[in-house]
Amino acid sequence: MRLKKELESTLQSAHPVLNEASLDLLRAGGKRIRPILVLLSARFGDRGRPEVKKAAVTLELIHMASLVHDDVTDDAELRRGKATVKAKWDNRVAMFTGDYIFAKAIELISEFDNPNAHLLISRTIRDLSLGEIEQIKDLYNWKQNLRRYLLRIKRKTAILMALSCQLGALAAGCDDQLARKLYYYGYFLGMSYQITDDILDFVGTEKQLGKPAGSDLRQGNITLPTLFALKNPELRGALIGVLEAEQPDEKAWRAAVSAVRTSGGIEQSEALSDRYLQKAKRILDDLPEPKTTRPLAMIADYIGRRKY
Repeated sequence: MRLKKELESTLQSAHPVLNEASLDLLRAGGKRIRPILVLLSARFGDRGRPEVKKAAVTLELIHMASLVHDDVTDDAELRRGKATVKAKWDNRVAMFTGDYIFAKAIELISEFDNPNAHLLISRTIRDLSLGEIEQIKDLYNWKQNLRRYLLRIKRKTAILMALSCQLGALAAGCDDQLARKLYYYGYFLGMSYQITDDILDFVGTEKQLGKPAGSDLRQGNITLPTLFALKNPELRGALIGVLEAEQPDEKAWRAAVSAVRTSGGIEQSEALSDRYLQKAKRILDDLPEPKTTRPLAMIADYIGRRKY
């Protein structure tokens, strides 16, 4: 609750549209995993330092801003079952809202004394932008390989979770070596998280997802289950046909989503997600204070259960 109040206070704007759009996004809810990772990582040091709270708010603001921009590039009407900023207003308002939230994050982090924190955040925002550009370039591109997909989800999702852990430790006064270990925990966790999201897009319900199942594929986003399905010679031709068609009808899309579900690609994706989770847990085995690492292990377990 305190975090939400801090976010609301930070996002307040004298401009009524910016104010309403950004606060609407905040009130739509979310898991707040990134600030939670900041706060849990800060337990390895002095978690009472004021920089810790600022880091938690900063990371959530960056995530929120990226969501607004993501909805524009995906032409998404719904997020968490509610109208997106671009749907409620338009693309221009959405882009300026995202820019405003990014600016508030940078303004807040400028109060940090640690210059390394500024560099880390700048690089992360740069890589988030690259991830979005790569996603646009790869729309409907069924020829992309696994390496390209993994690089894209690293930039879109994993590095922000990695930075949440690293920055939480640095804000609490931890040494660089410990913060770096937590970075890798967050990175492996984030890779698993995004793969699980991509699985859920095919197997989740519309109520669970806040959007129709198979939305990624319909929007041309070739995620891991589809990449694995494309390796199935019995399904490959039909999937390529839908992805290359100018205007596939609803029946064709439903058949394509069903084909991915039954291709074995879901199970292969789950296996890779689990491998990343195990890597994250092994990082925790090298960290001090089991009491402090236990909540981080519980988050990994939660992510592993999300697809069931």
